[in-house]
Amino acid sequence: MTIKQVSEKYNISADTLRYYERVKMIPPVTRTAGGIRDYQEEDLRWVELAICMRNSGLPIETLIDYLALFQQGDETIPARLELLRGQMEILEEQKKNIEETMSRLSYKIEHYEEALQTGKLVWD
Repeated sequence: MTIKQVSEKYNISADTLRYYERVKMIPPVTRTAGGIRDYQEEDLRWVELAICMRNSGLPIETLIDYLALFQQGDETIPARLELLRGQMEILEEQKKNIEETMSRLSYKIEHYEEALQTGKLVWD
């Protein structure tokens, strides 16, 4: 796939894809004999991982560290596992905070809906 096709498929800019590669968030992308990026399935899996991890809030530096560990081989599996576990803990805390906020908002919404129906606000 061309960089344009990958950009359209994942709805990210070609500049972002080049950036991911330049800062080593993803491994070097397969290239044609002429040096044009030619994304293969393995390249796309790395792009998908980078997008997923960035969407979860994972810092760029952590992705760079993850790739560096991956490229060092299987002896870094424990370190990669620990890195991913740490990110999971962060996400679980964020999820807990979001759920608490949603619960409070639901409570407020119910009371305002009741106020609209009864004409009086019992508790704000």
